[in-house]
Amino acid sequence: MKLLIAEDDSTSCAMLAAIVSKWGYEPIAVEDGEAAWTILQADDPPRLLLLDWEMPVLDGLKLCQRIRQQETNDHPYIILLTARSDTTDIVSGLHAGSNDYIAKPFENTELQARLQVGQRMLKLQAELNQVRENLVYQANHDVLTGLMNRRAVLQALEKEICRTQRTQETLCVALCDIDYFKQVNDSHGHLVGDAVLEEVARRMSAVSRPYDHIGRYGGEEFLIVINTHSDQVLGTFERLRLAIADSQFVIDHLRLTVTMSFGISMLLPTADKRDAMSLIASADESLYKAKETGRNRVVCLEM
Repeated sequence: MKLLIAEDDSTSCAMLAAIVSKWGYEPIAVEDGEAAWTILQADDPPRLLLLDWEMPVLDGLKLCQRIRQQETNDHPYIILLTARSDTTDIVSGLHAGSNDYIAKPFENTELQARLQVGQRMLKLQAELNQVRENLVYQANHDVLTGLMNRRAVLQALEKEICRTQRTQETLCVALCDIDYFKQVNDSHGHLVGDAVLEEVARRMSAVSRPYDHIGRYGGEEFLIVINTHSDQVLGTFERLRLAIADSQFVIDHLRLTVTMSFGISMLLPTADKRDAMSLIASADESLYKAKETGRNRVVCLEM
C-alpha cells in the first residue's frame, strides 16, 4: 500500500521511509504540506497518510482541513505526527480531520500498529463503497438486460427534457418492441426468451453512443432517449433496427430471426412544451403504426 509521509525534517523523513518500507509499504516522502497536497491531487493518490503537524508552507493541521473539505466517498486515513501531547492539541488535530495521532518520540511498534489500523479502516471503507455502488446500480438497472430500468430511464428522460430547453437541441424518444416475442416464449420457453432480451440489449448498447439512454420499459418493450439532429433521426434508429435484424440470434442449438419495431416522437424545444408522458404517448402511436404496417420498421408520425 502507498503511504504518503509529509515530514519537514529530512533525516526523520528518510528514517520513516526506510522503516515503513520494511513493513511492506510504498512510501512517498515530501517535506512540506503543499507538496503533499499536490500528490493527493494526482491520479491514484495514496490513501494512507502520515503527516507532521509542524511543516512549512502548509502545516499538517491545515492540510487535514483542506483534505476533509473535498467531496468524496473515498477519504484518506490520516495519522497526525506531532510533538504536542496536550489534550487540547490532540482534540484540535482530530477536529481538523485526522483519524489518529502519534506523539513524538514514538516506538516503531506503536507506529506499525497505528498504520495497520489505518489499513483495516481503508479496507472497510472500500468494501462499504463497493456495497453502496452495487446498491445504486441495482436500483437503476434491469437485472436481466443490464440496461436502465423503467424508473431510471424515465428520470433520464425528465432530465433530458430540462437540458433540451436550455440547449435548444432536438430530443428523440423511441418506444421499441420485439416483434412476435410471445411466439418465442411459447415455442422455445422463457429461458430462450430471456436470452433474446439479453442479446437485444447487448446489440443496441453496442451501436449506441455512451450518452444515449436505453432502458427496459417493460416486458419486451424498450425506451430510448437521444439527442440528435432532426435530419439524422431516422438514420439513427435504422442503425439500431439493423443491429437486431441483420444477423440471426444463436441461442444454444437455435438460430432465431429477431426483429424490432420502433416508434419515435421528437421534442423541438422552440415550439414544443410536451412533458415526458406526452412524448411517450406520441412514440407509442408511432410504434402502433409500425406494427400495423408490417413490423421491423422505424416510424415517426411527426415527420
